[in-house]
Amino acid sequence: MSAVGRTVTLALTGASGVQYGLRLLDCLLAAGVHVYLMLSKPARVVIGMETELSLPAREAALQRALSEMYGAAPGQLEVFGEQQWTAPVASGSGAADAMVICPCTTGTLSAVAVGASRSLIERAADVMLKERRKLLVVLRETPLSEIHLENMLRLTRMGAVMMPANPGFYHRPQSVDDLVDFMVARVLDHLDVPQDLLPRWGLEESDE
Repeated sequence: MSAVGRTVTLALTGASGVQYGLRLLDCLLAAGVHVYLMLSKPARVVIGMETELSLPAREAALQRALSEMYGAAPGQLEVFGEQQWTAPVASGSGAADAMVICPCTTGTLSAVAVGASRSLIERAADVMLKERRKLLVVLRETPLSEIHLENMLRLTRMGAVMMPANPGFYHRPQSVDDLVDFMVARVLDHLDVPQDLLPRWGLEESDE
C-alpha cells in the first residue's frame, strides 16, 4: 500500500523516549505521508533534556523548522497547539487515517481511556476511537501499575493498539539508533507504511 496521500496524526507527550517520536516523524515524512503533529508542553521539556534540539515555541515557527529539518514537502507537515480546537483532528469530519501517540505518558493514557479531552491531543485520540480509526499508543513507562494495565486493557477493548516501547534484540542492534528504529519499524508496519528499517521475521538476510 502506498503511503502517499494518507494522513497520520502524531502526538508526542512528556514521556522519556522522544527519539521514538522524532524518528517516526522523519520516516513518515520520507514516505510521503501527510502529518498532523502535536507536542505537549512536557514533550518540549523532554526534547530539551534528551536531545540537542532547540525548538521554536510558536507552532508556525516549529512547523517551518521541522519541515526544513526533515525535508518535508510544502504543506506536508502541519503543527497544531494543545488548545487549537479548530484543527482538523478535533472533529470526526477532519480526522486522519490513523493516530500515533509516541511516546505516550501514563497520564495521557489515563486521559484518553476516560475520554477527558482536555487538550487537542486527548481530543484527537477520542475522535479516533469514536470514528473507529486506528489509534496506536507507544507507552513509555516501567514498571506498570494495576491502574496503567487497566487503562491499557480498556483502550485495547475500544480498538486501540498498545505498543509499549520494548525494542527487541534479535536483529542484533549495534547502537541506540538501532533500538529506536526497531520500535519505529513496528509502528510503521501497523500503519501500513513501507519501511526498510527492520526486516520482517523470517525474511531477514542470511549470514551465510
